[in-house]
Amino acid sequence: MFEAITRLFNKPENALSDHDPKLAVAALLVHLASVDGQINDAERKAIRGALMDHYSLDETGVDRLVQQAALRDAEAVDFYRFTSALSTLPDTDRIEIVRMMWMVVFADSKNHELEDNMVWRVAELIGVSSRDRTILRNQIGKAEQA
Repeated sequence: MFEAITRLFNKPENALSDHDPKLAVAALLVHLASVDGQINDAERKAIRGALMDHYSLDETGVDRLVQQAALRDAEAVDFYRFTSALSTLPDTDRIEIVRMMWMVVFADSKNHELEDNMVWRVAELIGVSSRDRTILRNQIGKAEQA
């Protein structure tokens, strides 16, 4: 308990709130990359690229975001902490989040069943239809194979 209180008061001033969609998306992508037991360079690059493109971040900004996301992911016990911040976003943003997730999944040219399951669960929690999720999986999967 003392550790939790200490962490609360020692948070950097520029730390993002758990309710910040950028941090929530980054934490989900970080978790997704590691869900199969290993994170490789292609997945790291996919995470950085997706976040830089979608949020117009520079190298320093994406480094800081990924670092904070990894810390939040390590503290999390479930996805609700992150998905609750995303479920109220417009449809286009939520679909884009699922697209980014598939880009991380297929970055290593493999679709591990744990990764597939995580994308399915997150899509359900943020209100992206199974149809949209499947279309995106097929599009990204085919693009990565080409």
